[in-house]
Amino acid sequence: MTDTPEEIIAPPKGMVGTALMRGMRRCCPNCGAHTLFVGYTKVAPVCTSCGLETGNFRADDAPPYFTIFVVGHIVVGAALAVEQNYHPPLWVHAALWGPLTLALSLALLPLFKGAVIGVQWAMGIRG
Repeated sequence: MTDTPEEIIAPPKGMVGTALMRGMRRCCPNCGAHTLFVGYTKVAPVCTSCGLETGNFRADDAPPYFTIFVVGHIVVGAALAVEQNYHPPLWVHAALWGPLTLALSLALLPLFKGAVIGVQWAMGIRG
């Protein structure tokens, strides 16, 4: 009996945490090679290391939702704390929180996208 490609790359039981962390590091959830993305958030069609077809996974809207949720909590909490403790002028708020929101969003989006793809692989969810 020969193994089909789907059987070879099927995730073992209990790999959700490992796959999630590999995805957050922008690595292939199967082998851990740094081949999940070919650009900022463009998923590689196939892992060049192990042959996993990563182009079949669709993260869709989940990564932006997680990014907005986390960045919103960080920025709003920090803005409220700064306002309550230091009472800076409005221009300081505008100069500080806008760029911080943009930087955090750009930094976290690929991490969440990789994590979603890793969890999809570990749970056997295909696009």
